[in-house]
Amino acid sequence: MSSALNDRPGVSEETRKRIVATANELGFVPSLRGRSLSGRRAFAVGLVVHRDPDVLELDPFFGGFIGGIEECIDARAYALVLQISASSDGALDRYRRLAADRRVDGVFLNELEVDDPRVGLVEELGLPAVGVNAEAGFPLPAVRQSHDEGIRALVAHLVELGHRRIAYVRGRSEFIHSVRREAAWRDAVTSTGLVPGPVVSGDFTYAGGLSAASALMGLHDRPTAVCCANDLSAMGFIAQAQHMGFDVPGDISVAGFDGIQLGTYVRPSMTTVQTSPRRIGFEAAKMLLSVIDGETEPDVRIPPAELLVRESTGPAPAEI
Repeated sequence: MSSALNDRPGVSEETRKRIVATANELGFVPSLRGRSLSGRRAFAVGLVVHRDPDVLELDPFFGGFIGGIEECIDARAYALVLQISASSDGALDRYRRLAADRRVDGVFLNELEVDDPRVGLVEELGLPAVGVNAEAGFPLPAVRQSHDEGIRALVAHLVELGHRRIAYVRGRSEFIHSVRREAAWRDAVTSTGLVPGPVVSGDFTYAGGLSAASALMGLHDRPTAVCCANDLSAMGFIAQAQHMGFDVPGDISVAGFDGIQLGTYVRPSMTTVQTSPRRIGFEAAKMLLSVIDGETEPDVRIPPAELLVRESTGPAPAEI
């Protein structure tokens, strides 16, 4: 019975189906603790978020990503162990404890950093791991979604609207995806023959967007359009620009990145480059479970991020 319910070899498919059907009729649920002891597995996967603890409350991207993970692992009766650490050392320590206590069978490495120390650590610990949006040459299996196409489409959209001074609100410089998004924006602007506008930090937060708007809209030669590294900072930028008396998009066009649902609720609704956090989470979980099972998985590329044009971008003002 145990082999049939846990999908292990040695049981014919006909017998397995009969046992599973009977268990369902009786409302039988296998004990996770029992499965762990018999199979030398924790039947859990780990996600360590290296951010301030309020990030899950403030950034809806993580909700979609975690939802995708749960959608996948639920079918295998796995659990997700989520931990949060604001410090780099604290995050590394959590990986060590997860491995030492055998609390998880594998982990996700999301929001990869430049020279990320977690890569060497999970290899040292022998802990199965999957990277999320890793660079080429990443030594572990990874799920990737290209951001470049969407950012090029966004810049082309702004240039077609007549914008010539296009600024950028960057994310946190230690994250690879933040560095890559800024580089893609710079390349896209340069390829049109324009000079990239000023760059200020937004820290991927709403408060960072507020600060960025105060800095950029106070310039004598202020930009007519701004691309933000994520939707949350773009929402803050719009709010502060309006508070300062500027019209969006009449005086300044604002675009975000991620495509979170909240972007449709702000006024004006936000132009953004839409990523696929739920799909990324699902594919990363599917890959991690395969790696845990000892299978060799090729990297997965999901469709590129796409431009969604809404009300927050419009024609460049005739004069400033």
